[in-house]
Amino acid sequence: MNSTIPGSFHDRKHFFDNGIRFECTRCGACCTGEPGIVYMDRDEVRRAAAFLGIPGEVLEERMLDPFKDGYTVREAEQGRCIFYENGCVIYPVRPVQCATFPFWFQNMRSLLAWEENRLRCPGIGRGRLFSKEDILMLVEASYPVYLKVVEFIYTPG
Repeated sequence: MNSTIPGSFHDRKHFFDNGIRFECTRCGACCTGEPGIVYMDRDEVRRAAAFLGIPGEVLEERMLDPFKDGYTVREAEQGRCIFYENGCVIYPVRPVQCATFPFWFQNMRSLLAWEENRLRCPGIGRGRLFSKEDILMLVEASYPVYLKVVEFIYTPG
């Protein structure tokens, strides 16, 4: 499976050609609410376990479920990420999926998709100006996770 975004995505004009300001406010809007899939690969699990000072096996057993070639993070009540408790407890070592939010392929494909996220995320429009190149790099970094999740959602059975 090709895990890079299509070249045409790089080459065309985007609503973010002049950059977008974003600063994570650590409000938890993206960590709580509607359920979703947060993917962690084995390296991310090792880093999180080390950060928390617990064995990887304990982290896997208590907080994760097997998924593809890695894991998904379990959710607590109302879809809250199990790592979110008055803030992300693994923020410095959070998974790439979390670290690249809101600059995900599905959010950057159209201004409409971006605006829907802007309504939920108070950090959009604040802080550092991310250039088009920065944004494309973040989209590229998160794209393999996007493909895994899409494949899971649309695989019959």
